[in-house]
Amino acid sequence: MRVFALAAEPKISPTKAGSAQNKEARRELKIDDAWPHKTYIVLKFAGVDSISDAEALVGCELQVPLGERAELEAGAAYVSDLIGCAVFDGEREVGVVRDVRFGAGEAPLLVVAGKTEYEIPYAQEFLVRVDLGKKRIEMALPEGLLDVNAPLTDEEKQEQKQKH
Repeated sequence: MRVFALAAEPKISPTKAGSAQNKEARRELKIDDAWPHKTYIVLKFAGVDSISDAEALVGCELQVPLGERAELEAGAAYVSDLIGCAVFDGEREVGVVRDVRFGAGEAPLLVVAGKTEYEIPYAQEFLVRVDLGKKRIEMALPEGLLDVNAPLTDEEKQEQKQKH
């Protein structure tokens, strides 16, 4: 969270996940109002009426109780629901979702850790079936996608040395 302009209104990035920098004790806050501003959402919390009140929230993590989360459109998922899901390409288990990254392209990237770490686009055209209850994501990935992060072969390393 960051403070928006010269008001007591923190702004958040709705697609930014990560660990909170401010490990302050938990507080329950009521959102009085919210509106979009560029790539952020600006929030007005009840009882947060000065810039210094809002600055105390900078770096905090915003959490919403599971029972109060908004309904998502078909095909969408919360990051917290994707973390821990096993990812399959056909019958092959690729690994487990450890993180989700945003901003590089149209689709968020699942960071999947198995024998190696992969960045796999969470794109509708690759999804076959998502069962969040069973923590399972079945995909049909394009041929070669998992090889993008593969270590270089000895032959490829030699080619790289010759180019430089």
